[in-house]
Amino acid sequence: MTPIGTLPARGGSKTSAAARVDWVDYAKGICIVMVVMMHSVLGVELAADKTGFMHGLVAFAKPFRMPDFFLISGLFLPLVIDRDWRTYLDRKVVHFAYFYVVWVTIQFGFKAHGLAAETGWREVGWLYLESFIEPFGTLWFIYLLPVFFVVTKLTRRFPPLAIWLVAALLETARITTGWTAIDEFCSRFVYFYSGYLFADYVFALADRARSYPRLALAGLAAWALVNGALVSLGASEWKGVSLLLGFAGACAIITMGTLLARAQWMNVLRFCGEHSIVIYLAFFLPMAATRTFLLRTDLIPDIGMVSLIVTIAGIVGSLLIWQAALRLRANFLFERPDAFWIARKKAARALQAAE
Repeated sequence: MTPIGTLPARGGSKTSAAARVDWVDYAKGICIVMVVMMHSVLGVELAADKTGFMHGLVAFAKPFRMPDFFLISGLFLPLVIDRDWRTYLDRKVVHFAYFYVVWVTIQFGFKAHGLAAETGWREVGWLYLESFIEPFGTLWFIYLLPVFFVVTKLTRRFPPLAIWLVAALLETARITTGWTAIDEFCSRFVYFYSGYLFADYVFALADRARSYPRLALAGLAAWALVNGALVSLGASEWKGVSLLLGFAGACAIITMGTLLARAQWMNVLRFCGEHSIVIYLAFFLPMAATRTFLLRTDLIPDIGMVSLIVTIAGIVGSLLIWQAALRLRANFLFERPDAFWIARKKAARALQAAE
């Protein structure tokens, strides 16, 4: 992976794809930490059959955790959407498809024995094949991103407002087919498309937060109170309310990321954001191993503390796996090999480009 410089957010969606934007990395860092936290906390609580103090944090983040991630994923799409189809598919489909295939195979390798003990090896084989139409485990995000990229380019000539309205209606319709790709597409596409369509407004929001930090802090405080109240009342799941909270939370995380970038605080979050896909791909293994060890040994009786430790282990462990892979020349785990490029390579061969 090649280091890429980080710049302040100026210039909107026209910012050069050769440089990273500081608040984007902070926001992505917050998002990936929330994703790991959710899987860690709910996994620990399910295994222990009890809840801890981390449960409230996961519930608070639920309305905006994935909306923000998808919105940010669409932010730089205006820079590249007009590329020829071959290059576009290479960067936006083959790229993610490669890592999905590699890591779904790795996850199955660790889980196959336990699954076979329950259902038999034949069913495990079918389950593996099914994972290519029904996203497996934690990997559904990178399964769905290529679909979003392709749909957005295919609908390029349609009226953008019409596409956005349809996407918003799909979110409020609460479509439940039992197929993850379909259900999550309907629930999340509006946020991805909004990142693409309203990128300049998002960058303007970040610039405003950078210029008026006290006003931004006041807005964050008000948002936190409203979001927390609606979650505690159960209203955050209501139709229409969930859509508003998704966008409000995304704006809050963007504002938070901008303020952290402005103050240059908590650079660990920026580092996590720069390597968010590394964490996303690999966190399941250290998370599961730490959870199993702590619950079996009962070294820590407090479930909330166990959840916190498992969350930290998932993040740190995934980065250690990445570093170990690079040192052991297993780069293929986190870098796409030459054979899996269908278009000319970019100068920077990093897993995460600025775009």
